[in-house]
Amino acid sequence: MSQRDKQISECLTTADLWELMMQRVPPIVSEYFRGGADEETTLRGNVRAFQQSMTTAYGALSFSSLDISTEVVGHSFDVPWYIAPVGSLRALYPMGDAIASQVAGEFGTVMTLSTLSGTPMESVAEASEGDCWFQLYLCGGRETALRGIERAKKSGFTALVLTIDTGVSGLRALHAKMKPMQVTGPFRGLGLGEMLKLAFRKLMLAPQMLPRLSWVMDHFRDGGLMQFVNILDENGQPMPYADIGVQLAASAVTWDDLKWIKEAWGDDKPLIVKGVHCAYDARKAEEMGASGVIWSNHGGRQQDRVPPTLHIVSQEMPLMGDTQLDFMMDGGVRNGTDVLIALSYGIKAVGIGRVTAAGIGAGGHVGLTRAFEIMKSDLDRAMRIVGVQSVTEIHDQGADIRRESQLHGDGHLPAIVF
Repeated sequence: MSQRDKQISECLTTADLWELMMQRVPPIVSEYFRGGADEETTLRGNVRAFQQSMTTAYGALSFSSLDISTEVVGHSFDVPWYIAPVGSLRALYPMGDAIASQVAGEFGTVMTLSTLSGTPMESVAEASEGDCWFQLYLCGGRETALRGIERAKKSGFTALVLTIDTGVSGLRALHAKMKPMQVTGPFRGLGLGEMLKLAFRKLMLAPQMLPRLSWVMDHFRDGGLMQFVNILDENGQPMPYADIGVQLAASAVTWDDLKWIKEAWGDDKPLIVKGVHCAYDARKAEEMGASGVIWSNHGGRQQDRVPPTLHIVSQEMPLMGDTQLDFMMDGGVRNGTDVLIALSYGIKAVGIGRVTAAGIGAGGHVGLTRAFEIMKSDLDRAMRIVGVQSVTEIHDQGADIRRESQLHGDGHLPAIVF
């Protein structure tokens, strides 16, 4: 066992894995996965909302086994979480998206592949023992999206996740100040003066690269600069790894787009709308043919000062009335108790994004496997202590599981690691 694998095996929390990821991955890369919009109020609020939530504990109960399986939009999960779409996972580890898909399959759940990924979707689908979902941005416009949808269908993806909260990119100020796009370009095609400027900018990164040579070696072993290989133009060329804020703004999703997207994807396959903040949008999504919605504020990475996702869930789901939608959420989930609390509101499954980045960044397959093991152990322990034997029981007991905190302030809460 390598020293890195030993460190991973000794991790007891997902925060431990996150710290290993931060040690292995240079800040100019890891900040993409850490950061949030503006002052990061919502990013922190996502985590705080779970930390401030309380549960009851029914005593004198013992279960020989637990049933943590769930069903979402016609898919059976062995665990009540899935991998949320995380862009650029391949920047953390070679073929990171395929590794995430493999681990998800091994644990009986799904990997949601981001449009903004560097691993071919065919490789991602092949890596999993089970199903995969594809998350769609309209980068490049309608025709590019149609090519991506058709390719996803041919590759065997079984649900399409449409993100609706990226009309523009959020301002992630700390990463922007690092100017990552100014150091990622190749020397090819540059004049001597521009080559020297680029070389100098790359040299300035040496202090953060040299202590992380394992990442540097993995990065170049994997081909170096990543391209968005699942966004192909009319000539079959992938989109370069560049700032896509302009692309997102030019290709913002509207409700009218759901018509042709649903038609292209097919009525027999689930369409899931992600980035929903309010019951109005959830009902609109259902009217347009969605099978499920994901309550999400994009991990606090888009608009700051919007409510934590858990608060959105608690406030908006009761307003839904009679609906056939399956509800999911992401944002702030860091452990199994968080999962239990989310499920108590009627959520079918939660998406894990930064936890996925922590595992992949800490050590690829070994790291993400450990992240899943920790989440599963956490949930098992929380369910036994609370006194529920299945996800169905969590749904049925709902509010009876939760308790309102009477503690004031946040001095009693742990520090937010990620």
